[in-house]
Amino acid sequence: MATQANSLIQSTMTHLGRFSPFDQMNRHEVQWLAERLRMAYYAKGEVILEPKHGDVSHFFVIKQGIVQGEQDVARTQEDTAWLELHEGECFPLGALLARRPVNSVYRAREDVFCYELPAKDFHQLTHLSVPFHDFCTRRIANLLEQSKHVIQAQYAQSSLEQQSMSSPLSDLIRHPPVTCAPDTPIRTVLHTMQALGIGSMIAVEGERAVGIFTLHDVLKRVVLAEYDLSLPIIDIMSTQLTTLPPQALAYEAALIMVKQGIRHVLISDHNKLLGIISEKDLFSLQRVGLRQIGMSLRSATTLAHFQHAAADIRQLGQNMLAQGVGAEQLTQIISTLNDLLTQRIVEVEWARAQQQANWQQVDFCWLAMGSEGRYEQTLNTDQDNGIIFQTPEGCTPDAIRAQLLPFAQAVNTVLDDCGFPLCKGNIMASNPQWCLSLAEWQNVFSDWIFRGDGMVLLNASIFFDFRALSGKTELAQELRTWLHGKIKENRLFLKKMVANALDNRPPLGLLRDFLLTKDADNTATLDLKFNGITPFVDAARIFALAAGTNETNTAQRLRAVGHLWQLESSEIEAWANAFHYIQLLRLRLQHEQAKSKLALSNRVDPNTLNDLDRRILKETFRQGRKLQAVLEKYFTF
Repeated sequence: MATQANSLIQSTMTHLGRFSPFDQMNRHEVQWLAERLRMAYYAKGEVILEPKHGDVSHFFVIKQGIVQGEQDVARTQEDTAWLELHEGECFPLGALLARRPVNSVYRAREDVFCYELPAKDFHQLTHLSVPFHDFCTRRIANLLEQSKHVIQAQYAQSSLEQQSMSSPLSDLIRHPPVTCAPDTPIRTVLHTMQALGIGSMIAVEGERAVGIFTLHDVLKRVVLAEYDLSLPIIDIMSTQLTTLPPQALAYEAALIMVKQGIRHVLISDHNKLLGIISEKDLFSLQRVGLRQIGMSLRSATTLAHFQHAAADIRQLGQNMLAQGVGAEQLTQIISTLNDLLTQRIVEVEWARAQQQANWQQVDFCWLAMGSEGRYEQTLNTDQDNGIIFQTPEGCTPDAIRAQLLPFAQAVNTVLDDCGFPLCKGNIMASNPQWCLSLAEWQNVFSDWIFRGDGMVLLNASIFFDFRALSGKTELAQELRTWLHGKIKENRLFLKKMVANALDNRPPLGLLRDFLLTKDADNTATLDLKFNGITPFVDAARIFALAAGTNETNTAQRLRAVGHLWQLESSEIEAWANAFHYIQLLRLRLQHEQAKSKLALSNRVDPNTLNDLDRRILKETFRQGRKLQAVLEKYFTF
């Protein structure tokens, strides 16, 4: 009997070892678990867990069969299932950790065999095993961490770059900053910088930074200006300082350097100077070229310059992807550089347009919409943009529009030549429909909110993600403030947006892993954009519009409204992680397509994914369905 029991335990251990987190646990931990498991059978249609059962008494691991989660016990149709669990998957982690009943009904979709572990043993195992505890508290984050290691191994690249880009700035401070008093003579400062071999000096009053001087300043501010070296250093210092807190991430410093065209960022905590970060501290510029792209864009004047910069941006995105940079950072970096490209094109074409005879001066704002408006551009993106303008006294909107449209057409054409295709739906500033005065935009949005039909809801999903990109940004902010007020007056429109969002369910199948659709080549694939990220984007937009937040980025929207809607921070981060994983999968897919010189797309055959990616993709789709369930709960009125 003992031999038979040992054989059964060994068989259980072998089976569990095929799945996460058990494959990450020590052998003795898995054995401890296997010795305490018992097998249970549930017939097709039988309820395994439901809220009225009270506090959860067991931890379940599926050995065979499919378990589906339902939000309403009275509804058992296929389209009500927000969760499907397959062999090797665990439930219900959240309820067990919180020592509460489940919120959903767990039902056997077919005959199911489960390993069951008493709740007291589950809690003991979370203390015995670090991998098990980490998985239970951070399931999707844990899976993503495994995926990151696989990606890094696949590309065989150093992870040093990725680590620096995702590290807090406090981790990058190598030594205390070299400082001086504001009245220190310039000659003394230059001697000190030469003796210490440093490229910058910071003036402080007490512990607060008041100025910075760099080697880059020497030529213009000292040598060419023939400045008296006995004068105080503060006289030639930059006093408009850029600072970040120590907990800010390195990629945030990189973005600021690109946006402002600077080489150094100060790290301060409540006005106390802690250190200084230079471009060389962040990453090897010779290899990734982030700031060089920014510098070349600022001086670009011709189509050839713009095309070269656009190609550099795409190459940089592919390089950073291969180096393991995360999707959230990477999409923001790509979007920021694309912003700079568009801003420079607008600036050059605007200067050219103003040279025309009888030019009427007008305040306008170039609007970014869609994925660009959300800072979520991938390597494959077309144009979604518009113009909002102020009508000068004595002029009509039509007259100003007639003047602006040739300028907008020139910008759209250059962007197209740079690899940003013209929008197939003609959502571009060169379309008279989307080159409007503030009052006209308000009339259009007001009409949409009143109508709320299918085309309007599609437009809202693009246009309501607008943000100012160039020009008089106050016009965009005024429109945003007006829109928030209008939305609050029309809750019925939000309800229609919710219904429209819920029509697009993440493509999880009940009888197989995924629900596939045919692409142009008649191949069954998944659309990672429409079916993958759109459910997250739509839900975040609705929450943000209802809350009146100015955020347009999906993850930032969810984080910004979490406390208003009493959403658990752990749930929000799980949704953000799921969203960013799909973005990462899109980026990886487009990276491989670019390497193979194929047309870039968002469609993937799940059979080409490894087992880990397939599992994470299933988990992300479940998170999407869970977010939709929360959305439905809050907006059922």
